[in-house]
Amino acid sequence: MTMVLTATPPRHRRFANVTPTGAIMIGVWVLVLAGILYAFYDSIDSERLTTYGGRILTGFGVTLKLVVVSLFFGAILSLPIAAGRLSKHRLIAGLTFGYTYFFRGTPLIAQIFLIYYGAGQFAPQLKAVGLWLFFRDAFNCAVLSFALNTAAYQAEILAGAIRTVPMGQREAARALGLHAFNELRKVVLPQAFISALRPYGNEVILITKASSIASIITVLDLMGQTRFVFSKTYDLSFYFWAAAFYLVSVEIFSRFVNALERRITRHLHMRQAPH
Repeated sequence: MTMVLTATPPRHRRFANVTPTGAIMIGVWVLVLAGILYAFYDSIDSERLTTYGGRILTGFGVTLKLVVVSLFFGAILSLPIAAGRLSKHRLIAGLTFGYTYFFRGTPLIAQIFLIYYGAGQFAPQLKAVGLWLFFRDAFNCAVLSFALNTAAYQAEILAGAIRTVPMGQREAARALGLHAFNELRKVVLPQAFISALRPYGNEVILITKASSIASIITVLDLMGQTRFVFSKTYDLSFYFWAAAFYLVSVEIFSRFVNALERRITRHLHMRQAPH
């Protein structure tokens, strides 16, 4: 097997092809970023930060809880939906397609409105079956909305990844006498998970950023607490803090996905390494 190695260009050559116009644009963006950072630093009021900083941290904790719980239940729900998308039964395949089509094709803000405000229209019926205690809580409605939404995306990701597994792998597993469940668990899913990991990471990032929508139904998450603090102080720097927390969250999730991908694909890199 012939290996083709490409050398990384020296650092001083990486920007050799930058045009004068590109250099000017980079300089402009650097100045804009520096101005934003200076305005952010200059607007910090230590007294306000001491008074309201705790609320921002509390909201950040609620956001993390909302994202983690929604992704967890969405992942569980996505398994039968993905199985339905792969099913050869027309009714099952049609129902699961309709589910993913609706939740992927309509705005998340409309879905959360339908669940939170729509539940209020059926309060007597929900009380009769003992579900009103769940639906009257805005946080629960937000979790349900996000879980149903991300389940549709995760199901499509998983179903698509399973389709990418070569049929020869399955035939080999059957030739070895593996049961259908063991074939799925030991052969199909491990390979599908590698293909699905990067799209899963993107979905986590999208849900993390979309979680700010929960504040419009009175959930005091990071954005909800930031809106409350701004209504009291009119201090725009708190929105910078909120943006920084969202950016940190996205970066942490991205780093985690990258590390996980490197770990589960390390055998592939070892196989490709030159002897």
